Amino acid sequence: MKTVLFICSQNRLRSPTAEQVFADWPGIETASAGTNNDAETPLDAELVAWADLIFVMERPHRNRLQKSFRRALRGRVICLDIPDDYGFMDEALVALLKARVIPHLPRG
Repeated sequence: MKTVLFICSQNRLRSPTAEQVFADWPGIETASAGTNNDAETPLDAELVAWADLIFVMERPHRNRLQKSFRRALRGRVICLDIPDDYGFMDEALVALLKARVIPHLPRG
């Protein structure tokens, strides 16, 4: 089972949407977190170490991840370049996530 972590700033819209969209994907376990201290689920070293594959929504998320959790990083980090322009489970966000994430996931 591959572990996949989705990261945005607040863990309220983009990363929880991604976690939910891919929760039933065969062969993976998903989680999500935010880089901000007041995020719903703040990013921590334990989550980073848990993940085989990490998707960040924007470059600043990758920069913060690498700066703050370099020692815990063991998985691949992929930037999706998805701006904070969408609501939770927004159809356009779901379509964008599927287009950008699925090529990196294991085939079920």
